[in-house]
Amino acid sequence: MSLTEKIISGDKRLIARAISAVESARPDAIELLKEIFPHTGKALVIGITGAPGAGKSTLVDRLAAHYRSLDEKVGIIAVDPSSPFTGGAILGDRIRMQNMACDPGIFIRSMAARGHLGGLARATVDAVAILDAAGYNKVLVETVGVGQDEVDIVKAADVTVVVLVPGMGDDIQAIKAGIMEIGDVFTINKADREGVLRTERELESLLSISERRDGWKPPIVKTVATEDGGIDELAEAIRDYAAFSDSTRKPGDDRRASVAEYRIIEMLRDRLLKLALDRGVTGEELRDMARSVAERRRDPYSVVDEIISRLGINGQ
Repeated sequence: MSLTEKIISGDKRLIARAISAVESARPDAIELLKEIFPHTGKALVIGITGAPGAGKSTLVDRLAAHYRSLDEKVGIIAVDPSSPFTGGAILGDRIRMQNMACDPGIFIRSMAARGHLGGLARATVDAVAILDAAGYNKVLVETVGVGQDEVDIVKAADVTVVVLVPGMGDDIQAIKAGIMEIGDVFTINKADREGVLRTERELESLLSISERRDGWKPPIVKTVATEDGGIDELAEAIRDYAAFSDSTRKPGDDRRASVAEYRIIEMLRDRLLKLALDRGVTGEELRDMARSVAERRRDPYSVVDEIISRLGINGQ
């Protein structure tokens, strides 16, 4: 049995190896992704985003447990901030999800954001594709939670859930971040706290003045994830939006097409950057250029022009 066939059959050890390969951009990863691509497109990808401290990890934990109770296979990708020293994930969401770690129907992976401000690791979409091909019906992607740059999640998910909590001024932050435009479902977590009704009213007011092009009116679901409160309602709201999206999908106006465009652009950016660093400049030259910019002897624009010109590309 080939590596691709083993991944499709759900071999967790090889799934983990495949994700590691795409995360570290190994040469054989591209061929593997080409082989598994025809087996993708079946999973529902659910993005969970929101402010730090909103309880996203607990919500993901309980939502995954809900789907497992329905005998669905669940993949979880938790995008953590990167360690500035190793580049690895430093929060370790898997530690907070130990109850599910031994479930054969759940695969959990923490990925480092590696400097991507949008809350998504560079290889997140490829990791989603691997889990999709491996037969995971639901893939939950939990983002870093850095606030204003969370909007990248919309480029990798079929349904985006925005998590807010009472008393943290999340409504104002949501406006700043542009999250109002990307949320398909809004969840007010920790709804047993004081101020939940005020947060709900403010959110309803904000949603009433923002009209979506697809005509969908995002629901607001109150949850207390630590007690399983509202999880069934949240799953139902996610299902409703997925059904709505499928029923209103038009050729040329497809969210999945946006995801595909995002993947192409990200892959092109990575490949061109690798080409520039491999062929356009050596590590020592890059450090010398950086020192010259830091000392104001050169400007960074001219440095980039020089590197691009070495590749034989007209960068103007």
